[in-house]
Amino acid sequence: MSNPVKTDDIIFNFFKQICDEKDDEKCVELGNNWIKAMKTNLATMEANLEEKDKIKHKEDIQNNRNHLNSLKDKNSSEWREYATKCMIEIMENKTKV
Repeated sequence: MSNPVKTDDIIFNFFKQICDEKDDEKCVELGNNWIKAMKTNLATMEANLEEKDKIKHKEDIQNNRNHLNSLKDKNSSEWREYATKCMIEIMENKTKV
């Protein structure tokens, strides 16, 4: 019997790739791919919301977009630092469950 793949594990592994990448250009590319993927997910979630829920969550959606936009110009060191913080947060949340 196989174990189900958990979203947190996938995200953790993606951030680990960013941290482990030795080539600075590839590291930044991975980070930018993260932004693109999250923007796609955000747009899909928003498109699937009913109008009343879009209004209700408008500020949260915009805050998420702003956060993603703030990541755009990070260099490799900044991406590695960001990814490390995210991995720590994932691990801390796992221990709370």
